[in-house]
Amino acid sequence: MPDSPSSGPAPRDSAATLYSEKLWPSWWVWVVVVGIAGACILVLAPISIAAGYTGAILVFLVLFGILIATTPAVVVTRGELRAGRAVLPREFVASVEAFLGDEATAERGTRLDGRAYLCMRGWISPVVRVELDDPEDPTPYWLVSTRRPAKLVEALAGRQA
Repeated sequence: MPDSPSSGPAPRDSAATLYSEKLWPSWWVWVVVVGIAGACILVLAPISIAAGYTGAILVFLVLFGILIATTPAVVVTRGELRAGRAVLPREFVASVEAFLGDEATAERGTRLDGRAYLCMRGWISPVVRVELDDPEDPTPYWLVSTRRPAKLVEALAGRQA
């Protein structure tokens, strides 16, 4: 496969993409980033105002870069589900269920199995649970954050593999 300039591996059958979503940070995450960068001005102001502003800009750029670089994609094609760096062939998808509100909180917390694969972001509440049907894989299910749980379930439930 030739190298591509994209930030991550592309689905093998990208022409057949059924669902695609990037789990970008919410607006309030950016407010927190700006607040942290602004706090650098206060911390470094006793040294000099120039150091404060320089530090604030550097901290903002570092946090911005980290958030952008670690933003995972959720992609469903006819043959696979990609959640972040992990790839699951669709033949191993047993069932799919979306959870919202308190149910999503329970899935991420009290009902969470420690063996599950997680592709979650704290700023995205809904999750989709993808049960696996692979006797050789100890992972019972994947838990994936999504802003459009119904569309992800629809894309995964239609067994077109």
